[in-house]
Amino acid sequence: MNLRTLGTTGPTVSALGLGLMGMSDLYGPADDTESIATIHASLDAGVTLLDTGDFYGMGHNELLLRDALRGRNRDNAVISVKFGALRDASGGWNGYDGRPEAVKNFAAYSLRRLGTDHIDIYRPARLDPDVPIEETVGAIAELVQAGHVRHIGLSEVGADTLRRAQSVHPIADLQIEYSLLSRGIEESILPTARELGIGITAYGVLSRGLLSGHWNKDRQLAGQDFRSFSPRFQGENLDRNLTLVEALGKIADNKNASVAQIAIAWVAAQGTDVVPLVGARRRERLTEALGAENITLTADDLAAIEQAVPAGAAAGARYAAPLMHHLDSER
Repeated sequence: MNLRTLGTTGPTVSALGLGLMGMSDLYGPADDTESIATIHASLDAGVTLLDTGDFYGMGHNELLLRDALRGRNRDNAVISVKFGALRDASGGWNGYDGRPEAVKNFAAYSLRRLGTDHIDIYRPARLDPDVPIEETVGAIAELVQAGHVRHIGLSEVGADTLRRAQSVHPIADLQIEYSLLSRGIEESILPTARELGIGITAYGVLSRGLLSGHWNKDRQLAGQDFRSFSPRFQGENLDRNLTLVEALGKIADNKNASVAQIAIAWVAAQGTDVVPLVGARRRERLTEALGAENITLTADDLAAIEQAVPAGAAAGARYAAPLMHHLDSER
């Protein structure tokens, strides 16, 4: 596995990271045994960046990661943790809390659940509109000084928030959705991150499965799968988006690759400061995703991909309206 460095101050990590959310939440049922086997397989393949959140399954995801790392060398994993989302016992969402005292509380619980003495990258999942980002980042900076956190990251914030946060403490990376179907960061967020020396960890590189090459419009979704109300998976939007995938598939065939591999390789090709996160929940999907490492996209390939799936071609917003409201990156 090739390596990349997150920004000018962040850690060196594998060129592809593993996102763990789907092993606990939001994509329907998952199997803990297979999830742990997938984490083990990723570590064995050289993946070091493991991304979780304290609210994924209300702590389940962190406990799952702790179990997967038991008996392994902790130093071989770069653990990225998102915090701040408020949940209820039924799995509902109740906003975000970025107050300094809440930051330290969330971190204490994460350290205990993960069974570790430090978190490699700690980041608020969303901007708390009631708390200045300077206060939230300042609280994480105190955790850095105390040795509980190694690096500070952000998630789904805009260019102005990036600048304000960076004025308090160096920011290692911005975690944000970036894929062939979600290219909004290219206008101002990505240039600002590069100006400030902040890396990008790109989630949603397969657009929640749309770009996997394995999706079809007749697929039935479990009630807790958030794609059941995601705009891009509805009606005519889904038909349009699957047409884009079909066009991408022709390019994949010419490269003797899968659609998923081309989609991941495209994100990785956007710069050495971009690290795609793959959300594989099973070993077979992980193996396919990691195959993107072996694909080199030429200038002609990139032009063909751009023609097949031009910027702004996706039908439907990337989140339902109530969730879009929480995205500082979309303002």
